[in-house]
Amino acid sequence: MKEPIRDPAILTRMKIVFDLYETAEVMMRQNLRRRHPKADEAEIERLFAAWLRRLPAGAPGETAGHRA
Repeated sequence: MKEPIRDPAILTRMKIVFDLYETAEVMMRQNLRRRHPKADEAEIERLFAAWLRRLPAGAPGETAGHRA
């Protein structure tokens, strides 16, 4: 079994990554609410989940005419 990472520099960078991800989620939900003002929270969550499943253009695994 591997030892847990204890390097403070790595732990600090990982905290930043998780904080940025959380901020991106909040911003995207706000964006979806602006784009779909009549949508209820269930619809916003559905749209958000669909957004998360999409691959960016040129991402590994993307095929012509199909995005994950």
